[in-house]
Amino acid sequence: MELTPYVEALRADLEAAAAAGTEEARATARLLGGALDAALRLCLVDALSAMAAEVTDAGDVEVEIRMHGRDPEVVVTATSPEGSAAPAFDDDDDGGAAARLTLRLPGSLKERAEEHAAAEGLSVNAWIVRAVSAALRPDRGWSGPRRTTGFARS
Repeated sequence: MELTPYVEALRADLEAAAAAGTEEARATARLLGGALDAALRLCLVDALSAMAAEVTDAGDVEVEIRMHGRDPEVVVTATSPEGSAAPAFDDDDDGGAAARLTLRLPGSLKERAEEHAAAEGLSVNAWIVRAVSAALRPDRGWSGPRRTTGFARS
């Protein structure tokens, strides 16, 4: 995620606010705009990290903020209750043998399932199997492990 547009917008707002003042005020605003670059980037990354933690706590995804140079990258990973990628199917019942099932869905529901499956990088079949497995799991209320990893340098 490119942070430069946000930093530039704050710098422009600061200079616009000082435009009504004296030349000294305008010069001070330009100097402060340059000095705020690193502090604003760190503040934005902190806000993104807090958002990532909230999203991770609220659902079955893990959101990470990874730094590449001066810009963060948002990485979203679907997780299972064990904290890893969800299995394609649950083979506890019949030793892993797959059974065929014809499923009739309303067109709008099928489209939504396809969208969700694509967003998670799964086939529709794998997505439906995971959804059914999750619905039948006795510990459905469990929301998964929570962790924060990374490093910061100021």
